[in-house]
Amino acid sequence: MDTEIVVTVIAGVLLAVATLGTVFPVLPGSLLTVGTLLAWSWILGSTASRTMGLLGIAFAVVGWTASTVLTGRNLKQQQIPKGSTLVALLAAIVGMFLIPVVGLFVGFGVGLLGSEFVRRRNFPEALRASGSALKAAGAGILVEFGCAAMAASLWVVGVVWHFSTR
Repeated sequence: MDTEIVVTVIAGVLLAVATLGTVFPVLPGSLLTVGTLLAWSWILGSTASRTMGLLGIAFAVVGWTASTVLTGRNLKQQQIPKGSTLVALLAAIVGMFLIPVVGLFVGFGVGLLGSEFVRRRNFPEALRASGSALKAAGAGILVEFGCAAMAASLWVVGVVWHFSTR
């Protein structure tokens, strides 16, 4: 079997997993996207694979950065300290094991709300700050997903281009 076809099929599977990994953060979605596109474009070595691979990598990096910036900026605006974020992350890990599929998100939200309530001693204020942070995290996840999906779409264009000019 042709090596380029095998590498392309493996890359397609990894990109599908990576795109899902941006929504279900058990896998490093954007990092896996970048690594997959880098390896695929290097192994195939054509103008098509390099061009579309680099464009896809650029989209994945933009999505990864935007997600981090959106969430981090909002946490700072809501004056949520790193300690509360750490508690939320630990609760997210526990939630992931207790509630399949959505436990990570539920655990993070409950952990952040609980930590902020203990810190602020005011439930409506803790709820407002936690809700705002969760909305920003959700927006970040959507942006990262969209950019990973765009990177995967560019990969498809690269696959068609590469194999039609081979």
